[in-house]
Amino acid sequence: MEIEKERKVGISACLIGEDCRYDGKNSLIKEIIEAIPSEKLVPVCPEVLGGLPVPRDYAEIQNGSGEDVIEGRAKVITYKGADITENYLKGAYRCLEIFKKEGVKFAIFKSKSPSCGVGQIYDGTFSKRLKEGNGVTTALLIKNGIKVIREEDFLKNKK
Repeated sequence: MEIEKERKVGISACLIGEDCRYDGKNSLIKEIIEAIPSEKLVPVCPEVLGGLPVPRDYAEIQNGSGEDVIEGRAKVITYKGADITENYLKGAYRCLEIFKKEGVKFAIFKSKSPSCGVGQIYDGTFSKRLKEGNGVTTALLIKNGIKVIREEDFLKNKK
């Protein structure tokens, strides 16, 4: 599947330059906006859609993965100990709603994020260690038939 042929492509808003990361910055990848016309992109920030501010305390999924959060078996906790699971779930379901409305079948998401991570997320100990798993929004999108790749995989496929 060639991304450029998709009618609409979902994207983590930080990857196209929106300052919506937890630290108030972005993760702009110019190759994405050069490869995909802006009218095809559907940018989302699940954390902001879930009601969290910019900047915000960084958070990790504890005792599981995004799939576990959706099933009620794990929580999203800030480094200060606040439970923000409901914000992450609200943002994930809002993203799904937006993508369904826009006809998005494919998304490029920010790696390692507790909402957008694909294949790898931080392990919940705030020690910068990674573990296998998806973020909350990624898990929900995959469960609903939307293909999600990491920005690194998009860049590899462009070479």
